[in-house]
Amino acid sequence: MWRSLLLRGSSCLLQPGAPKIPHHRLLSCLPLRHFSPKPIFKPVPALVTLPHYLPAHLRISRNYKKDAKSSGKFPINPVTVTDIKHYLKSKDIHLQDGYSCLHIPSIFVEPAARKDSFSLFIDKTTGRFLCMDTLVEGSWEDLQDCLEVMQKDEQDVLNPSVLLGYPESEEEQEEKNRELTEVQRIWSSSVPFTDVTEEEELLIKTMFKITKITNTTLKKFGVRLFKPTKSLVFPWFGGPDCSLKGVKLLSAQISDKDKVTYNEATVPRTNAYYNLFGLPLVGRKDTEVVLTGSELDTLAVSQATGLPCVSLPRGVSCLPPILLPYLEQFKRVTLWLGADIRSWESSKIFSRKLGLRRCSLVRPGEFRPCPKEALAEGKNLSRIISTSIPAAHKSIVSFKQLREDVYGELLNKEQVAGVKWTRFPELNRILKGHRKGELTVFTGPTGSGKTTFISELALDLCMHGVNTLWGSFEINNVRLAKIMLTQFAMQRLEDNLEQYDYWADKFEELPLYFMTFHGQQNIKAVLDTMQHAVYLYDINHVIIDNLQFMMGQENLTLDKFAVQDQIIAAFRRFATNSSCHVTLIIHPRKEEDDRELQTASIFGSAKASQEADNVLILQEKKLVTCPGRRSLQVTKNRFDGDVGIFPLDFIKSSLTFSAPPKGKHKFKKPTKAESEDLPGPDAAVKKDEVKKEKVSKTTKPKTASASETNQK
Repeated sequence: MWRSLLLRGSSCLLQPGAPKIPHHRLLSCLPLRHFSPKPIFKPVPALVTLPHYLPAHLRISRNYKKDAKSSGKFPINPVTVTDIKHYLKSKDIHLQDGYSCLHIPSIFVEPAARKDSFSLFIDKTTGRFLCMDTLVEGSWEDLQDCLEVMQKDEQDVLNPSVLLGYPESEEEQEEKNRELTEVQRIWSSSVPFTDVTEEEELLIKTMFKITKITNTTLKKFGVRLFKPTKSLVFPWFGGPDCSLKGVKLLSAQISDKDKVTYNEATVPRTNAYYNLFGLPLVGRKDTEVVLTGSELDTLAVSQATGLPCVSLPRGVSCLPPILLPYLEQFKRVTLWLGADIRSWESSKIFSRKLGLRRCSLVRPGEFRPCPKEALAEGKNLSRIISTSIPAAHKSIVSFKQLREDVYGELLNKEQVAGVKWTRFPELNRILKGHRKGELTVFTGPTGSGKTTFISELALDLCMHGVNTLWGSFEINNVRLAKIMLTQFAMQRLEDNLEQYDYWADKFEELPLYFMTFHGQQNIKAVLDTMQHAVYLYDINHVIIDNLQFMMGQENLTLDKFAVQDQIIAAFRRFATNSSCHVTLIIHPRKEEDDRELQTASIFGSAKASQEADNVLILQEKKLVTCPGRRSLQVTKNRFDGDVGIFPLDFIKSSLTFSAPPKGKHKFKKPTKAESEDLPGPDAAVKKDEVKKEKVSKTTKPKTASASETNQK
């Protein structure tokens, strides 16, 4: 019933290709603000924008301005927890060691009101702080500046209003006002479910499969209905005055195959949306909380169990570290993020951020679906939560502990196989997908297009929500970003500069980051940066281009093969411990032009091929001139053992690779003249000789015939 009504109703909230609100431009020095954090990382991919019904003054295209200060560099490594502790002790500040943060007395509260309250939390990894009493937050450098000012002026307390006086740029202020105006417009246009007719209420609840959620629960969490698009509106209340900071809208859409899909949109945009939905309902004395992956799951858990429950702002894709202080008060955190393998993997990753010793995980299974489905099926949600398993485990486990994990992999074989590629279906057939925690070794002849191919491979995954970090030591980031943007737009933007801002805005939404290293680098500095990125941005895929640039500054007392083995072992440990896929590009040994590369062709191949889960080789027949001269060969696949090879076509206009239609291209050897035309040191000389031979052959018969005529 509701499907036909939805099709006849207004269009879906998320309209692809609509104009966007201009984005924040980060400043070099971030001011302190009342819980209005600056975006410090890029959002998960959402190649859709705000609704088409936006007011005319918001439907403006972004004018690109060249900013000499915006270098786009990857953030420097944060301070260590040891550095933070030493500094605080040097200032005679008492501290307590928490789960993910250090606790100190707030410097923004009068000494008489503090009482022994350690209400200022400092993130152990990033150094970022948050005062729970005043909700003032900032970077580690900001906190150091505050403490230095207090010591210099001999003050016992610092007034937050003084620190909040940093001016915003005109562009930032205009954007902030536009966003707040749009938030208020959507909120005022939406209605509570108590003001909706019974027929429309049943339609909406059936659309979103929440027929068991009562209006009392919806009112408790402030959920409303936005009638123009039949979307649920989830509010974000924050700040000292608990004012409305933003909204998330959830809409339903029917595909061509009569399949229902659910889409999300947030105002402000995703990279500035830090809402822990349900947090205002949590008491200061609550010691237990359930963390879910969606707002609807939070409603289900709260209604069925009465436990404090909050949801992540971006689902299971990431847990922003800026939200960790708000979860610090809980002695037990139960992660019930969903019922699939991806949610289960995210639960284990997030538990490391939150602190293993206090986290428990709801293992997905046949009798433990997601909270919303469990409520609809009439299951006992309290019992499911009570049977959650501790995140911390011993070094040795029995099969009894692994039994459910094994069953889960058998039950969800497609999800276990990993994220699928859209542009390379043949690679899906062989590798089955892109999986976390694996090491892929990729090689190919010099000049064959290794970087270009792997950039498209990574771009494909990035467009599917795989948070990606690029470490390009061979070519600079500007050139690499240009290649990937061209592949993303599938056209030469040099010839269509008027479309640059459009595609750049969409490309900017991808969860893609670049290291600023270039040339030979120390492996420790690279690994520290990778570890920082995994913590801060929940990176799932790291590309290192290439291994040879890691070997220039290592131990000179060892031979180059021993150094390479150590580096490969370090990347292997990182991939396993961080549950992050690492793609390592390695140059091959020099081979003859007419010989195909093999696994043994990888430079120092013994350790590389042993440690790798996947080995990919970009084959190139240099003596072949027709399309299809390149092919991708998988020589190792630890997941299920399948190997194989398939041809590739290089499209120069878009810098992309694609598999040619079957049977269309056949490899052929060039003629003698074509082989002589191939580039080489004597190519020009050989070309002239060929031309002279052709001229002599065509002129000799004519001369002979002329002499015969004269004789006659």
